[in-house]
Amino acid sequence: MLDLLLQYGLFLAKIVTVVIALLFIIVTIANVGDRRRHHDEDGEIEVMRLNERFEHFANTLRMTVLDKSTLKAYFKNEKEKSKQAAKEDAKKTPDDIKKRVYVINFNGDIRASATENLRQEITAILSIVDKDKDEVVVNLESPGGMVHGYGLASSQLARLREHHIPLTICVDKVAASGGYMMACLADKIIAAPFALIGSIGVVAQIPNFHRLLEKWDIDFEVLTAGEYKRTMTVMGENTEAGRQKFIAELEDTHTLFKEFVKEYRPNLDIQQVATGEHWYGKRAVDLGLVDTLMTSDEYLLTASKTADIFAVRFVHKQNFMQKMGVAATLSADNLLVKWWDRLSQTPRF
Repeated sequence: MLDLLLQYGLFLAKIVTVVIALLFIIVTIANVGDRRRHHDEDGEIEVMRLNERFEHFANTLRMTVLDKSTLKAYFKNEKEKSKQAAKEDAKKTPDDIKKRVYVINFNGDIRASATENLRQEITAILSIVDKDKDEVVVNLESPGGMVHGYGLASSQLARLREHHIPLTICVDKVAASGGYMMACLADKIIAAPFALIGSIGVVAQIPNFHRLLEKWDIDFEVLTAGEYKRTMTVMGENTEAGRQKFIAELEDTHTLFKEFVKEYRPNLDIQQVATGEHWYGKRAVDLGLVDTLMTSDEYLLTASKTADIFAVRFVHKQNFMQKMGVAATLSADNLLVKWWDRLSQTPRF
């Protein structure tokens, strides 16, 4: 039975090796002649005025549901309003310009890789935003991930706070662990009623194959310089001292996490909410993790009545081969992350 399991394991290892090799070849081909490419230099900011999008949706419905005479009267009235608004705009001073709302979308993975775009988007907004009038809205979705990745993402949002720019974060689905770490930087957190919120905790898991290797008389040595250079290993023998040191590091990371949340949400009962649990939006409001229950769609649609809404997105320029390379890289990364996630001792929010 054991021989069968070993043969099956070797077969799976061969399949994974072949798949990774093919992906590596595709990525290598895609990157030939492009080794000096820098994402920051080959990207650009795209801006979409969402007011026009909302108006287009509404007019599409009007043209379907209204009769011709009513529709004609409506557009005639709107034309008159536009003329009057144009006359009023010509008389306006810079202080009379409407409020602007800049919208950023952040969809977080385990490595918070969207941070690379976030930093460019925030830099662009900071170059033009009026801190006395404008607002930044981040549509955030993230179940959390690596500590250093979400630490950097949070630092990008902190730039807005440091410049005293009003920041609203909308959570429609999930902002847990590192995702909530980002959310707590907002002046106002808005969540859908059943969005997952919280999970203020730290986790790390690591299998150990030492006994299996020992059974088959296979030596695996871990050589280090420094008492705690490697506290836990996958293949070597783990010691109680190393285990306790690793747990102490997790506890320290959790303490830093709680201190960070408490700094930006001072009214929270941090001992009550920093247990690693998560709550749905409605319960999160009661606990003070969230300020208001509302979807991002409703918030932006309401804001569009009195403000100009702009979606801001940083986009990388890519040719066909680069797109193929990125797709292959993401596939390889996802495969490796899933495998490494089961083996890694890297702490995660």
